[in-house]
Amino acid sequence: MKAVILAAGEGLRCQPLTLTRSKVMLFVANKPILEHIITALASCGINEIIMVVGYKKERIMDYFQNGVELGVNITYVEQKGQLGTAHAIKQTAPYLDDEFIVLNGDNIVESETISDILEKRSGDAAVLTVTREHTRGYGVVVSGNHHVLRVVEKPTEDLSHNVNTGIYIFKPDVFDYIETTPISDTGEYAITDTLQAMIDAGKTISIVQSKSTWIDAVHSWDLLRANAYLLERCEKSVMDGTVEEGAVIKGNVIIGANTIIRSGSYIIGPAVIGKNCEIGPNAVILPSTTIGNNSTVESSVQVKNSIIMHDARIGAFSYISNSIIGAHNTIGSHFITQTGENLLIEIKGILHNADKLGTVIGDGNDIQHRVLTEPGKMVSTGCSVASGVIISKDLPSDSTVI
Repeated sequence: MKAVILAAGEGLRCQPLTLTRSKVMLFVANKPILEHIITALASCGINEIIMVVGYKKERIMDYFQNGVELGVNITYVEQKGQLGTAHAIKQTAPYLDDEFIVLNGDNIVESETISDILEKRSGDAAVLTVTREHTRGYGVVVSGNHHVLRVVEKPTEDLSHNVNTGIYIFKPDVFDYIETTPISDTGEYAITDTLQAMIDAGKTISIVQSKSTWIDAVHSWDLLRANAYLLERCEKSVMDGTVEEGAVIKGNVIIGANTIIRSGSYIIGPAVIGKNCEIGPNAVILPSTTIGNNSTVESSVQVKNSIIMHDARIGAFSYISNSIIGAHNTIGSHFITQTGENLLIEIKGILHNADKLGTVIGDGNDIQHRVLTEPGKMVSTGCSVASGVIISKDLPSDSTVI
């Protein structure tokens, strides 16, 4: 069986992190979301992958190339216009002549998730669902006798607690129905409308309910939840780096090659520290933290429940909590992130709720010494922030704050 991974979208609600990469390339547990999906597919014996790319496609293609390092073969297909999931799947038709599985490239899944639909599918097509108490913002599946009756996108009433994961198994005849799928009110060709057309035509669409991992990182701060979950799944420590005498490591901690943990540092897992990093001396890394490759965390820094991406430098005596720091950032000493709860955060004119968040900082910023970020405030890309500044509002790209 071949797999189709939909990886063409931008991920507007994950800005500013997606200004420089697509959502599927956001790092969780020190790997892009997309890599977790590919690894799960390979574990299930699916190694022929057709990847639909679009926004920032070069970054995806440069990173994964032909997939051989992950034990798969990747064929890239471009979706030139963001015209919906049915349109994206349509681009793969020349490469498919048998049953195939479709997955979204921006959801965290594991091999068990994929195995559920592979083992329990039936009928002309199959849809994988997960049960959620709160379904606002999701598509839901209304079913009867293990068959799909309706797929409803973002219902305004409580129709079902079966959330559509966007994981499907189709046969090649789905392309006939995609050809006649009408454009939706949002200006897209949705695969859920294709499914409804198949149901109306008498096709049998089975519903497979899964209790396995499916994490939808809708907003940038959802990455923290996904990161914590995946780190908890680490079964053992890996010490490929150097831990100096006087440093303390507790719990499951992965330390990459050529990384040095300086004396007096205190690390409690689960945590991942990438390759070619320098931590400390006297740094404190607390649970649910990931530090990317080629990063430096200077002396007496404390980091907890955060993601620091690659090529970052965090100055001495800083405190980072419940935050995401993008790549190629240089941050001076005494940097502090304040954390808030039940925050309302505006993205593109729409308010979104964050249960708990410090800050989100995009790529390539230069932040000087003694800077504080108020809860939920975001720094975009290419910003320059002078010493002593309190960041009390979101900073757009290329801002200069003095």
